[in-house]
Amino acid sequence: MHIKILVTGGTFDKEYDERTGQLFFKSTHLGEMLRRGRCNADVAVETLMMIDSLDMTDKERKIIADHCRQAEEKHIVITHGTDTMEITGKFLSEAGIPKTIVLTGAMIPYKFGSSDGFFNLGSALAFSQALPYGVYVAMNGQCFDAAHVRKNKEKGIFEPI
Repeated sequence: MHIKILVTGGTFDKEYDERTGQLFFKSTHLGEMLRRGRCNADVAVETLMMIDSLDMTDKERKIIADHCRQAEEKHIVITHGTDTMEITGKFLSEAGIPKTIVLTGAMIPYKFGSSDGFFNLGSALAFSQALPYGVYVAMNGQCFDAAHVRKNKEKGIFEPI
């Protein structure tokens, strides 16, 4: 089973500038994460954009949807910032793309070492192979229907609505 991974940025791929204390984007960490995780799944990684999800608009969501629609693969994982993941999830759900699409991200950047991104990526890859067509959000070992999920910022988790 071939899986397409679409990279959009978010905390998952942020770097930390020790001089300024700012978070920024350089390049995706997906290749390193897949190697370190000893991923044996047949995956193809494509970087669509490297932006904070707070900067994402429907223009970028349309790009994501178009790439999902055009992909040969029927199983797609999208790395995405958590602040607007539910908006993109709902957008993709409404697009009616007949594929299994799983969005995932991280609350802590991968480069911090204590990131949840590593675990979330593995979970998303597994869910993408096991679930029927639809759009999902996979975070912290749980999977949700993307049209009915929200980020609870107080608790730092995703939950069904």
